[in-house]
Amino acid sequence: MTLKIALIGAGAMGGAIGARLVETGQSLAVFDLNAQAVQALVDKGATAATSAADAASTVDYVITSLNGPHIVEAAVFGADGVAAGAKPGTLVIDMSSIDPDATKDLAAKASETGLRWVDSPLSGGAPKALIGELTLMAGGDAQDVADAHEVLRHVATNYTHMGPVGAGQTTKLINQVLCGLNFLAVAEATKLAQDAGVDAAKIPQALKGGRADSSILQEYMPRYVERDYRRTGRIDNMVKDLNGAQDLARRTHTPMPMTALCAEVHRLMTAAGLGGEDQAALMEFFNGPEELAP
Repeated sequence: MTLKIALIGAGAMGGAIGARLVETGQSLAVFDLNAQAVQALVDKGATAATSAADAASTVDYVITSLNGPHIVEAAVFGADGVAAGAKPGTLVIDMSSIDPDATKDLAAKASETGLRWVDSPLSGGAPKALIGELTLMAGGDAQDVADAHEVLRHVATNYTHMGPVGAGQTTKLINQVLCGLNFLAVAEATKLAQDAGVDAAKIPQALKGGRADSSILQEYMPRYVERDYRRTGRIDNMVKDLNGAQDLARRTHTPMPMTALCAEVHRLMTAAGLGGEDQAALMEFFNGPEELAP
């Protein structure tokens, strides 16, 4: 059965999600302030909407893929937002990565306007979205999460209901802590191998299947070696997520010294003008101070 879906936010991540949905035969209405991003999906078979309200007016599901809670709020509840056009009972699936408490506030506001809400942030990035192999962690009412899966099964192979609204976003922050630390550790290990005269390009194969193995090791150590900085994510987005993890840690009185160090390295990279670069550019942190000159 073809699903009627609206996509609000067609950036790098939203665009990949939208492309996959169209590829799997879903009916997709898309809205973004970036006309070129919308056109890229229209060229693949989506329909352009004139506003978020217009996109939501004829669908059963609305996916938001945006870059902060204030942007999500404006897109859903602002003038010509989703709430202005959606019919009662429409399910909003927020795939943005935002603060868990902000998510709870947005979900409560949605309920007041007759909308349902599931937070379903992701791991895997645009490459996994394009082939339908994202990892998703969902928060919300059990039935709403099950209903959301009817859409999300087209873009994900791993979908877990983590608890009530906000639980998905909390899990995403934990995911980002693990990823951020792993990116940094692999970059540091790459530099040590190079300085010690070991061929770092051989290390992923040498350690494959061992305790030190990880998808980040397999994907990123070769990229660190080659200085392959093709963008699949952004350092400044990791800063946002690590900031969120630290905010949560302060609220829960959780000590996170390694996360604090990792966040500072990412902030340094951003201050040096590399915030828009892929995580692979972390290698420049270890290649000497001259690499980080603003």
